[in-house]
Amino acid sequence: MFSEMTALAAGFGTGLSLIVAIGAQNAFVLRQGLHRDAVLPVVAICALSDALLIALGVAGVGAVVVARPGALRAVALVGGGFLLVYGALAARRVLRPGDGALRTENGAAGSRRRAVLTGLALTWLNPHVYLDTVFLVGSLASDHGPLRWTFGLGAGLASLCWFAALGFGARLLSRHLARPSAWRVLDGLVAVTMLALGGMLIAGA
Repeated sequence: MFSEMTALAAGFGTGLSLIVAIGAQNAFVLRQGLHRDAVLPVVAICALSDALLIALGVAGVGAVVVARPGALRAVALVGGGFLLVYGALAARRVLRPGDGALRTENGAAGSRRRAVLTGLALTWLNPHVYLDTVFLVGSLASDHGPLRWTFGLGAGLASLCWFAALGFGARLLSRHLARPSAWRVLDGLVAVTMLALGGMLIAGA
């Protein structure tokens, strides 16, 4: 029992250390949380997607994918292009703010659908997600032998806890980010993050 708890804690710590770093998913979930727009489906998409990718990594799919570098290059190019477009839109909001103040009402159906599609794209078109979940977590899980699935479960729980805290906890910052100037700073950080990640993905493809 102690060894299972150790593997679970190791997986949780590994997953949390990988996911807390600023990235495309985190920036998007934070923005949705601050807008209180489709938070539940966005959090669910990110957490469940990570859980599926972690499961694939624990099952050993990463070793199979490595044998197909062309597929990784295609994902890097498509994902990098998507991040560049998303970053450009964030930069446009900084330079040409419309309603810069934070909106706290629920998003419309069209906004919710757009948020869901964006969440899916930021997850499944981002090669960094595959590197962290399928390859790195999968590799570390294999070191735990028969407890590798317990390790993977810990990593999946870390992802769920983080995205839930980021999405639903973001509203605690809404009072501080209600000013247009603060919101422009946040959009500026999002733009820099997305443009940098997109550029690195395309350059390294």
